[in-house]
Amino acid sequence: MTEALKQGATIGILGGGQLGRMLSVAAARLGFKTCIFEPGADCPASHVADTHIQAGYEDEGALRTFAAAVDVITFEFENIPTSALDVLETLNPVRPNRKALRVSQDRLVEKAFLNDLGLKTAPFAAVDDGVDVTQAMSEIGLPAILKTRRFGYDGKGQARITDPNEAEAALAAMNGAPSLYEGFVDFDYEVSVIAARGLGGDVACYDPGENVHEGGILRTTTIPARLNASQRTDAVLLAAQILNKLDYVGVMGVELFVTGDGLVVNEIAPRVHNSGHWTQNGCTVDQFEQHIRAVAGWPLGGGTRYANVVMENLIGDDMARVPDLAKDGTAALHLYGKAEVKPGRKMGHVNMITGPA
Repeated sequence: MTEALKQGATIGILGGGQLGRMLSVAAARLGFKTCIFEPGADCPASHVADTHIQAGYEDEGALRTFAAAVDVITFEFENIPTSALDVLETLNPVRPNRKALRVSQDRLVEKAFLNDLGLKTAPFAAVDDGVDVTQAMSEIGLPAILKTRRFGYDGKGQARITDPNEAEAALAAMNGAPSLYEGFVDFDYEVSVIAARGLGGDVACYDPGENVHEGGILRTTTIPARLNASQRTDAVLLAAQILNKLDYVGVMGVELFVTGDGLVVNEIAPRVHNSGHWTQNGCTVDQFEQHIRAVAGWPLGGGTRYANVVMENLIGDDMARVPDLAKDGTAALHLYGKAEVKPGRKMGHVNMITGPA
């Protein structure tokens, strides 16, 4: 196995958002430096990282400078241009690996991968034109969601179809992008498993959290989720199955629908995940430290939880609540340092401790 990174080594992080920020803080606690590669100026991660290389992902010279300045490369978002990876992976280890990105960057590839593992997903079909939509409606039925195959997040790049007359507008909303027609799943609620795999193949999973979305954006994650022991075991085992098949290194978020017929995989995210923020105040080793441990070749921490937590995203005008939240002794605030408040923009989150585990 590759030797573990030593104190003072530098971890390169592609992306400078709030996830990169919290990864940088976790790395610093373990004695590592971080270098952020991010096109935007004054990004959240740049406030806490040791170095910020501000350049576009098409800038090969800047990518080479970045790779030369770090000991290992990871990322905070999955839609990294292929051309940038072509340069970086010849110069330094990229963890998680290229396979995990290839699968997660395309919803059609992701669904096929999961089905090949024997895991349940929503029924789906590839859509490129009106003929495809009509055929998918006939075979899969309604209601359904039309999604771009790539670059969708927080409800963006999606259009719901509840009536055949809505199909044309939904297709137009995709702006010509290759798309995925996804049938409706009759689920009771959604949970997610935050799982990690180390360089040596060891796996550690956190307790599943129960998610509530509003307008396509995660609003809350509650720990513990309303799962029985069998469901909890199944959720953890299938997450481990995905990690092992991908020869994954790092933290992954696995979103699941809980149905009367078992667990259905909604999607996977090859990175630290919004629904895992509760671990910052519910576990000894949170998801951010866990990811740093994994990519650095360190032993993984346990996923043991010592508190019940409700994580709530602070979105847009929720920032007006910060003064009151700061007075609440059960509330742990995590603010991202974003200068401008915008509707639908994640500005921070709060972990409310609701009792011992």
